[in-house]
Amino acid sequence: MSRRKVIILGAAGRDFHNFNCVYRDNSGYEVVAFTATQIPDIDGRRYPAALAGSLYPEGIPIHDESDLPALIAETGAELCVMAYSDRSYQQVMSLGSIVNAAGADFAMLGERLTQLKSSKPVISVGAVRTGCGKSQTSRRICQILRKAGKKVVAVRHPMPYGDLAAQKVQRFAELADLAKHKCTIEEMEEYEPHIEAGGVIYAGVDYEAILRQAEAEADIVLWDGGNNDTPFFRSDLHIVVADPHRPGHELGYFPSETNLRIADAVIINKVVEAEFENIEQVRENVRSVNPRAVIIDAASPLTVEGDVDLRGKRVLVVEDGPTLTHGDMTYGAGVVAAMRMGAGELVDPRPWATGRLAETFAAYPDIGTLLPAMGYGAEQVADLERTINAVDCDAVVIGTPIDLSRIVKIKKPTVRVRYELQEIGQPNLEQLLARFLG
Repeated sequence: MSRRKVIILGAAGRDFHNFNCVYRDNSGYEVVAFTATQIPDIDGRRYPAALAGSLYPEGIPIHDESDLPALIAETGAELCVMAYSDRSYQQVMSLGSIVNAAGADFAMLGERLTQLKSSKPVISVGAVRTGCGKSQTSRRICQILRKAGKKVVAVRHPMPYGDLAAQKVQRFAELADLAKHKCTIEEMEEYEPHIEAGGVIYAGVDYEAILRQAEAEADIVLWDGGNNDTPFFRSDLHIVVADPHRPGHELGYFPSETNLRIADAVIINKVVEAEFENIEQVRENVRSVNPRAVIIDAASPLTVEGDVDLRGKRVLVVEDGPTLTHGDMTYGAGVVAAMRMGAGELVDPRPWATGRLAETFAAYPDIGTLLPAMGYGAEQVADLERTINAVDCDAVVIGTPIDLSRIVKIKKPTVRVRYELQEIGQPNLEQLLARFLG
């Protein structure tokens, strides 16, 4: 019997996981290609034979998603499986229409086939969009559990942007591990805060192997999600973060609504700066699809490091890259801090943007007067450094989760903005986790 030909549509994360779970050793299917989008420079590679299994001795090519119709025709693909996140329902069904028009079936795999079972309790953290506050929520959970005497090991949603075979299993326990694994800025933003808090965090490509290593040194495994994707592990407590600055996105993006429907608890974050009617809209949307979920209100209070007076100054704000690009946010913690500190003007960096950063602004024209901290490779990091130093401004506000000045040399006065999760009122995470432990 002939094998059914499949193309997996992804962004260097869930696509590889879905392949490993469902297709790697499945003689009923032949995965003829992956496609890539959202992340720069992840196409043009191959999913290596060392990870792909005995059915794929040459590995599997990875193409740009824009080539999809031609790829379906060339390979004779019968099925295209969407395996990435943070897309509006309009974008998802437009992609489905492209696939159907090219003569193939369109599908998305559910939790039953793609979630791994752990021998240890699992707490998972997800969100309804990129930039809601998953990371500080994960850190807060780790803090509470460690205070309760539990050894927590975090596992981060994949970000394998380099050598896939070398990134099969990655363990981060000290800052030197970031250089050892040749991390991009986006990866550092997720791993470094866990390391600084004294924790261990895993990531990579093969999440079966990652889970087995992580659970060997943990009392509890914490799944730290990416974008608005659902967990790769079967969860005993699923916590989802929502953002009242983007009300309605929780029911209009994929797989936001899936996350809401399977959530045990929903944290409505950033309520201090949000409009009351937007908070209530999110609250009602959560209740409309998951009335059993515990709802926790929270803020992400800011602290500013650096002895620089911003009053009246012309300021360049550098924010987290993915939040501004496919997360669709037009401001972040850096902007809020700059305004509170009396900055006179937010300088538009676009006239000075060079190289790959200029391409980012062309691809995401709605970013506006902010600079996304894009650093998926050495070339982008160099372009980021050149752009920051070229901008005509008095000071730089760093709103990224890591100390960016450690990665790029900034020749201007800088302040760094940090933010941690803080629950408001009750119920709160301590109560939720106490019931879980009990």
